[in-house]
Amino acid sequence: MDATKTPKVKKESKNKIKVEFEGQLSTWERLKLKVFSMYFLKNVVVYICRLILLIGLSYIVIYPFISKLASSIMCREDFVDATVMLISKNPTLDTYKAIIIDNRYLEALINTFVLSASTALIQMFVCCLIGYGFAKFRFRGNGLLFLFVILTMIVPHSTLHLAMFMKFRYFDVFGILNFLGGGVFESVELLDFTSVSLINSYWPFLILSATGLAFKNGLYIFMLRQFFRGVPDSLEESAYIDGAGTLRTFIQIILPISIPMLVTVFMFAFSWQWTDNYYVNVFFTTTGPYTLRDIVKVPATLDTQYAGSNMYIAAIRNTAGILIITPLIFIYCFAQKYLVQGIERSGLTAE
Repeated sequence: MDATKTPKVKKESKNKIKVEFEGQLSTWERLKLKVFSMYFLKNVVVYICRLILLIGLSYIVIYPFISKLASSIMCREDFVDATVMLISKNPTLDTYKAIIIDNRYLEALINTFVLSASTALIQMFVCCLIGYGFAKFRFRGNGLLFLFVILTMIVPHSTLHLAMFMKFRYFDVFGILNFLGGGVFESVELLDFTSVSLINSYWPFLILSATGLAFKNGLYIFMLRQFFRGVPDSLEESAYIDGAGTLRTFIQIILPISIPMLVTVFMFAFSWQWTDNYYVNVFFTTTGPYTLRDIVKVPATLDTQYAGSNMYIAAIRNTAGILIITPLIFIYCFAQKYLVQGIERSGLTAE
């Protein structure tokens, strides 16, 4: 053995030497070695900087919501009082009461829930079928059709505004109604029609959802396709060997393991439909179901005819916004586990 070569000290030996060395020191000396070391001071500085950064970002994000929540319980006099910032001198729930009663909040809530839940359920199932087909079946034109799906995510919806309105204002699938009204039953006065107006009803939303062309459906199809591509083919092959068909395999094997993704798609579709103004304004013109978009107005029982009432009116509209998003917050609290799991699994599969 070379005497000039320094023997290596094992990690276990180093820890043993360190423990024996610290055991010979007093408590104060050991504290000085830990606290006044450069490594400890560097960690403290990094921790403080990170904490300040997180507090600053949290303040920027949360403050607007806190200010709206605080102004929702202020009385009309607080908005012209220069000494009132966030804490009201005379807190009241009159704004909430007026919006719920005068603006028919409960009726709007039920109508919006029915519309959002029905369209979200249809979109969830239809997009699941389409995504599964793109992921697991190989057919001619697969890539071209999926390109069209991506285009639905790229094309601005405002470019389709007039086309969608006219299609559902004069709804006639394949010209069938025009044929019946103008040809076969031309002599019958009661059947003299060439189109049906679906405006101011739920039908445009349901038809778009059932055909996979509703708001953000391209994104849902993409997410589900990515998820299904990560499902092992051996599961389906085992089901086929046991005698199960494609539909039975999809219902009994694929759907149960897709619950997190299905909940995620449902949550996205429900939330976007819940707060949607674009499609609602397109298909609901003058009359129609009373939805949450109609409650964002000043109730008749609140007096806003005084100097400096602009802030009060803005607070009323913000309060209506709080009432609109409150159900979504409760739903998210119960479904956040599945939502996070679905987001994590939606795009991890390599192409």
